[in-house]
Amino acid sequence: RVVAVLGEEKKARSVATAIDRARTAKPITSTVELANIVAHAVGGRRDAAIHPATRSFQALRIFVNRELEELAEALAASERILGEGGRLVVVSFHSLEDRIVKRFFADRSATLSGASRHRPDVTVAEPTFTLLTRGAVAPSAAETETNPRARSARLRAARRTAAPPRAIDFAALGVPSVPEFERGG
Repeated sequence: RVVAVLGEEKKARSVATAIDRARTAKPITSTVELANIVAHAVGGRRDAAIHPATRSFQALRIFVNRELEELAEALAASERILGEGGRLVVVSFHSLEDRIVKRFFADRSATLSGASRHRPDVTVAEPTFTLLTRGAVAPSAAETETNPRARSARLRAARRTAAPPRAIDFAALGVPSVPEFERGG
């Protein structure tokens, strides 16, 4: 589940089966060994631009470090500590990170309820941020040519208003949960 949810790996079941099978035969003692097991399960060329095990290793890192939860908490902390006119600029490198930042800024800058003729009006809290960018800003071709690691970067920015900070809702921000691995409070 960690590899499927946090790594967005389409072949997560094959990866898990391969790892389980390998661990049954003998302990996995190195990252190279694990990378080879995952690469074999995923398929693809090892000399490709991105190694076949990248998503799986990324998922493990995100899970162990609680990176998505930390991101949501950092956004909430920024909202609390920034003064009126302060700027919050976030660069994300992964689609799950960017989704959380996008939802945070969308929620905190909303001025309309998004109501329609089929749904009644909903009260919207006073915006705590004003967007400075329309959507995410991606790196230029020239930048990715000189810095290939920038290829997945997405920048979003907003200015803090005088409105009071709000409580953070992890589910509304799209922070994924991996139920059988939930950490205790």
